[in-house]
Amino acid sequence: MAKQYIEKGLLVPDHVITRLMMSELENRRLEHWLLDGFPRTLVQAEALDKICELDLVITLNIPFETLKDRLSRRWIHPPSGRVYNLDFNPPHVHGIDDITGEPLVQQEDDKPEAVAARLRQYKDVAKPVIELYKSRGVLHQFSGTETNKIWPYVYTLFSNKITPIQSKEAY
Repeated sequence: MAKQYIEKGLLVPDHVITRLMMSELENRRLEHWLLDGFPRTLVQAEALDKICELDLVITLNIPFETLKDRLSRRWIHPPSGRVYNLDFNPPHVHGIDDITGEPLVQQEDDKPEAVAARLRQYKDVAKPVIELYKSRGVLHQFSGTETNKIWPYVYTLFSNKITPIQSKEAY
């Protein structure tokens, strides 16, 4: 169901994404997890509130043009899901997957016009969610244009807030 919206460059409606996410999270109640891009709307946040209390919420404040440029330069290898970015993770040969030699494609929702529309729509619906988590004292905001400059601050926050989990291989 979500694919039909994504292919048109639209955000997946609340009822579709919420049903999918709640089902998945209910199955993982006893596990630790990290969500990326959910919840995006107040309806989604309210549904999430019914099953858990969030420890930490992060929002990245990245300029519109930076996001648009970055997302518009994304190409994928559909069979494997490998993602390339023409600026910071380009394929060795333009338009060709490094491993298989098969062609890369740019998804409809990664084309500049679709990205711009999606970002404008996201900004409008995300603002109340950001305000909600800010009022609860769990929101942490980071600003910048480069991952390698933002990530150390995010990593430090994670390290100070979340106790590392030892993997079985560590024993």
